Amino acid sequence: MSEVSSASPWMPVLILLPLTAGTLSFLFRRRARRTLLAAALAGIWWSLIGLLADLNDADLLRYPIGGWQAPLGIDLRADGLSFMMLAMTATVGSFISLYALGYFADDHSAGTRFWPLWWFLWGALNAVFLSADLFNLYVTLELLSLSAVGLVTLTGDRESLAAGLRYLLAALAGSMAYLMGLALLYGAYGTLSLEGLAGLIRPEPANALAASLMTVGLLLKTALCPLHFWLPPAHGSALPPVSALLSALVIKASFYMLLRLWFEVFPAGLTDVFTQGIGTLGTIAIFAGAWLAFHQEKLKMLIAWSTVTQVGYLFLTFPLAAASPSTALTALSGGVYLAISHAVAKAAVFLAAGAMLKVTHEDRIDRLQGVGRHLPISLFAFATAGVSLMGLPPSGGFVAKWLLLTAALSTGQWWWAVVLVLGGLTSAAYIFRVLRRCFLPPSKHAVFHPVPLVMPLTALFLAGIALALGMSAVFPLRLLERSALLVAGAVASSAVAP
Repeated sequence: MSEVSSASPWMPVLILLPLTAGTLSFLFRRRARRTLLAAALAGIWWSLIGLLADLNDADLLRYPIGGWQAPLGIDLRADGLSFMMLAMTATVGSFISLYALGYFADDHSAGTRFWPLWWFLWGALNAVFLSADLFNLYVTLELLSLSAVGLVTLTGDRESLAAGLRYLLAALAGSMAYLMGLALLYGAYGTLSLEGLAGLIRPEPANALAASLMTVGLLLKTALCPLHFWLPPAHGSALPPVSALLSALVIKASFYMLLRLWFEVFPAGLTDVFTQGIGTLGTIAIFAGAWLAFHQEKLKMLIAWSTVTQVGYLFLTFPLAAASPSTALTALSGGVYLAISHAVAKAAVFLAAGAMLKVTHEDRIDRLQGVGRHLPISLFAFATAGVSLMGLPPSGGFVAKWLLLTAALSTGQWWWAVVLVLGGLTSAAYIFRVLRRCFLPPSKHAVFHPVPLVMPLTALFLAGIALALGMSAVFPLRLLERSALLVAGAVASSAVAP
């Protein structure tokens, strides 16, 4: 097996296909959009299979756009981590797309606006995971943010417009901070390549300022407490398929960028003060988010606050991965696997909730009684996905938290182990609150409306995948190791840096 392959033509295809589908969806009518969806999904999955085949021959793949190498051209790069994020996006995105066909069956106006924005967002996500330099990451993240804001405001009502405006302002502020950090780095080194900067960065005040600005900008886009103010209104007011993709996919892009930034470009900056501090913010998010989720009166707002909680877990990766080179691989694999497991499970929860709301025409939790009898598939999907969010076996969430727990105990950081265990209990509290209400008998005046079968079925399949990630974790974790090993090497070098 070679270490580097010169080119893999599947990488640009994974970006161009969704962007082309988004452009064509402006022109296609409703029935033709189904044909477009089938063709685009087939092309994306075929390209993913081709990329995986190329990764079997090389640990790191590259593709220079137009044949021009960086810095004159744009380089794409893929490794095991990139592939897993692309596969996560394709899996969740495929089921959300099928769900949207049923959801927008009686709302042609919103559906017409949904598809172009969704395809552009998908293309932007793929571009983020394949970009090889910090400026291209900025450009693709901007396309991602603008598409996401447009999707939040899809209904055009006052609540969604206010949430979309707040989201837009937060995204612009985050982009401004990130761009200022880029300017400092480019002025100092004349390159923004991830690999180029990794060999040049030294622990200097200007670099610390650049890293701080970029980190704050990305934390704002990831919605880590206390920068989460925009997330609950945006996710809670959006339509269910939009809420699912925002929570499952969009926030993972900035988290992915933070991992690349710190463990590849700025490993020397992973001091105890920084890593323990960001882990503390994650802990606050875990418990504050769970408390607020438990006290929500509306179902979608409960799930939105649950996302704040789950984001907190992701940032426990930093203190656990940076503590020791020997456990860096375990912690990083656990953090990335948790992001993937959360994406699948949270998408299932939002899609199941969307079916419940369409059946009852109610968003209040205290009016969901009787849903268990009329929509058992969606409720079962909600409960099954909740198993992964709680971190219980045999789910992917359990495997991920077990890896993080192992890293915490191996490095003597027992306090993070306590956070992981107690956090799962707090997640159980708000999940069982919903389940308890849904299993109660319906009131005499309750009215239940039919929903397309595709809506509960897509939620059920995603919930099943959330469990499958726990029962068949060997292959994805081995694939992650082929990228995390490179990252772990950076951590090891930082441990001996003067």
